[in-house]
Amino acid sequence: MIRTPEELKARVDSCSACLDSKFKGTNGKRAVVLCGGTGCLSSNSKEIREKFEQLVKEKGLEDKVTVNQVGCFGFCSQGPFVKIFPEDTLYRMVSLDDVEEIVQTDLIDGKIVERLLYVDPASGEKVQRQDDINFYKKQRRIALHGCGVIDPENIDEALGNEAYMGLARALTMDRQDVINEVLKANLRGRGGGGFPTGRKWQFAYAQDSDEKYVVCNGDEGDPGAFMDRSILEGNPLAVIEGMVIAGYAIGAKNGYFYVRAEYPVAVHRLQLAIKQAKAEGLLGQNILGSDFSFDVHIRLGAGAFVCGEETALLNSIEGKRGMPRPRPPFPAVKGLWQKPTIVNNVETLACVPYILRNGAEAFAQYGTERSKGTKVFALGGKINNVGLVEIPMGTTLRELIYDIGGGIPNGKKFKAIQTGGPSGGCLTAEYLDEPIDFDNLVAKGSMMGSGGAIVMDEDNCMVDVAKFYMEFICDESCGKCSPCRIGTKRMLEILTKITEGKGTMEDLEALEELAHATKENSLCALGQTAANPIVSTLTHFRDEYIAHIVDKKCPAKVCKDLMQYKIQPELCKGCSLCSRQCPVNAISGQIKSPFEIDQSKCIKCGMCMSSCRFKAIVKE
Repeated sequence: MIRTPEELKARVDSCSACLDSKFKGTNGKRAVVLCGGTGCLSSNSKEIREKFEQLVKEKGLEDKVTVNQVGCFGFCSQGPFVKIFPEDTLYRMVSLDDVEEIVQTDLIDGKIVERLLYVDPASGEKVQRQDDINFYKKQRRIALHGCGVIDPENIDEALGNEAYMGLARALTMDRQDVINEVLKANLRGRGGGGFPTGRKWQFAYAQDSDEKYVVCNGDEGDPGAFMDRSILEGNPLAVIEGMVIAGYAIGAKNGYFYVRAEYPVAVHRLQLAIKQAKAEGLLGQNILGSDFSFDVHIRLGAGAFVCGEETALLNSIEGKRGMPRPRPPFPAVKGLWQKPTIVNNVETLACVPYILRNGAEAFAQYGTERSKGTKVFALGGKINNVGLVEIPMGTTLRELIYDIGGGIPNGKKFKAIQTGGPSGGCLTAEYLDEPIDFDNLVAKGSMMGSGGAIVMDEDNCMVDVAKFYMEFICDESCGKCSPCRIGTKRMLEILTKITEGKGTMEDLEALEELAHATKENSLCALGQTAANPIVSTLTHFRDEYIAHIVDKKCPAKVCKDLMQYKIQPELCKGCSLCSRQCPVNAISGQIKSPFEIDQSKCIKCGMCMSSCRFKAIVKE
């Protein structure tokens, strides 16, 4: 048990030396490190680790090799990953069948398994070290500190990575000075709105109450977003430390993690980290010998997107239906059980230990004038390098998409990037050189949101994209206020009508009117931002809406009711493969003669086009 700051420092130094020796091999052993994030676990990372452990034992390498699990490496499209220290060799897309070769060739014979190295798509060269891959070069890990480095289930490795040193410093400071440090760093909330974290803490600190609370919002519901999940999976103790610092700053004794139940790995590791922290005296009574006591609790969310809104989240923790409350009063004044409460998301709290450990200046050296530090993005969609990235604020969209993301697959043309999920908007090629920060994205018609970034290419229909997000919002609206409950439903009906080729120009006018009415009159941010994808796509891609309405065509050939599969007679060899693949017998013809598609039967599944060996079938 760690009872004093001096004992903590001694423990951190000892654990740091052990961690350092593992990576540098000064302990006389080589270390096999495997990604233990959900993405890699779903691709057999656990089984790969078990096979490594089995082979190391069978071949008598226990005194020479250790097998370790860490958090997410971030480069999801190339997982599962295996990293070998001290050489720092990174193998990607490792399967169970590759384990024996790695053990024999690398661990025993000392040679690199060349075929498992990352290949730079631009140069065609194989890259051995992680830090030499373009995906990682422009990243700076603050919120992701320790993720992909430490075993998230081992508190000693977290301590070796400077865990709780930020809290140790905070406990030597006046509570107001801690808040001032966060204000000086200009940390803004990473959950969406970008409200200054220190100001929120200041409001709660100023309240006179017998009880105050800190709540961590881990209810990450945006489609394609996995930032908070990866932080909780990769370094849960950092988020716990951030919560404890926040509790000390405002005078709270209890904190609540609200994490969706769909994140079982994150929940398990968080529970384990809490248990280990309590056993070490880093949670509970008189932390580090001070008069400050703090405990944390976990509440599991059932997956309601609206519970990402802070007041709906508080209702859910209290056992009520997850519906937003009118504001004011704000949670910092009357929150959980009507007591002063600060609600910060996972990424925000993960940044706090860095600020207290290294000082506000170290954090504020990154970013722009009004948006300091870094931001974690879940980069997905039509992008070569799908994954989790943390970049300094002010990085341009071009750098994110082309330098880090590796550009668009198959030589396709970039069309748009949707930032901020269902609450955000689409940014087109004209904005590629714009710096990414809170205010700039809002000024351009989108928003930072929690950090989802979905890239789209020329094959995406923007009307269909708007419809997809509106379907999501309709499903997730809590129904408390009429503008959101009815407005989103009517907007979805109009979008559906347009994608089916039944829309009119009057529908387009009604859609715009509804979008602004819903935005202006809804109770919470879900409804207030629900129309953003519609507004942004109408702004940048109005011609696509008009093509659907006037020409009855989908330019991207996505909307099924407005496109057809056709066989080009001059290219068809009459092999009958398409006919045999068609699930509804819509294709007929004679062998060695051009086949035809009966459009009245065709269900637009695309099986014919994907099976044709002669590229004779096209979408029109």
